[in-house]
Amino acid sequence: MRVVVTGATGNIGTAVVAQLLDAPEVTSVTGVARRLPTRKGGVDWHAADLAVDDLGPVVRGADVVVHLAWQLMPSHQAEALQRINVEGTARLLDAIATEGVPAVVVASSVGAYSPGPKQPVDESWPTEGIPSSLYSRQKAAVERLLDGFGEAHPERRVVRIRPGIVMQPDAASAQARLFLGPLVPQSLVRPSFVPVVPRTPQLEFQAVHTEDVARAFVAAVLRPVTGAFNVAAEPVLDADALGQALHARPVPVPAAVLRGAIDALWRLRLLPMDPGWIDMGRLTPLMDTSRARDELGWSPQHDTRDVLAETVAAMGAGRGAPTPALRPRQIGFGRVVEVVRAAAGSTRR
Repeated sequence: MRVVVTGATGNIGTAVVAQLLDAPEVTSVTGVARRLPTRKGGVDWHAADLAVDDLGPVVRGADVVVHLAWQLMPSHQAEALQRINVEGTARLLDAIATEGVPAVVVASSVGAYSPGPKQPVDESWPTEGIPSSLYSRQKAAVERLLDGFGEAHPERRVVRIRPGIVMQPDAASAQARLFLGPLVPQSLVRPSFVPVVPRTPQLEFQAVHTEDVARAFVAAVLRPVTGAFNVAAEPVLDADALGQALHARPVPVPAAVLRGAIDALWRLRLLPMDPGWIDMGRLTPLMDTSRARDELGWSPQHDTRDVLAETVAAMGAGRGAPTPALRPRQIGFGRVVEVVRAAAGSTRR
């Protein structure tokens, strides 16, 4: 079996590639990324930008394509992200159709779901997204692309994995760059330095360790399954669970105050994370993972409180991994350059 993985150097991609290499059924793994790692590690690497490059040669001869590539920053440039995330996915699906690839496994998200109750829903819940969240709207748009692809090519196997927030210590620096930005010292991000967490109505979400998510993707590659699969671990991360994991005290914060603060910092270019992430945390439903357990033989091996605590501690330590997407925090002169560049970028409109 030859498997092609887009976004192979990212948080999920590195784990998926490693597990595919260990699978006896897989004879060849091609990793696709815009910026390639220096070490090949048994992978046939291919540099490609899904938004502009010819993708036919990338997927030609593949038995399965695992599509993980996704860009989250810069969050102020919606059109650029649309071109990469949505139009890039459309171009990849066109190449898969043209080259006759039998199966595609795509990273969707809990963020694709329409607003719903804070109780478990299965994969039939509508996926129209949260209107105020760019990330959510684009994930919902990809769901519509997959609907159309499946209808046009019923002979192809189309799988969507919908995970909660995916975390691991090796991605700590990358996630700090996303949620905090380079202007916030990562050394301050550690459980002992986080005295309080917000207790905001309906702000609770599901998370999962990267290794657990990767096992779901690999199972979807190897098993003859189709359709969508929710993937998340326990417990749900509400204010109490966050406080327990971070040894912090939950403090009531109205939703409007929390969202307004995030929005102001984002508009000032002081925070990369836009307020749509708060809306997703409050409005998306919780996911029932029964189908993944039954049909993929999947179950999480990590407690979300442990994953969160370990990832936050890794942020404080500046931990990362040796790929361009997961590079550790800069130190010394490199750190100064990083901060200066971020400050210069914050003045652009």
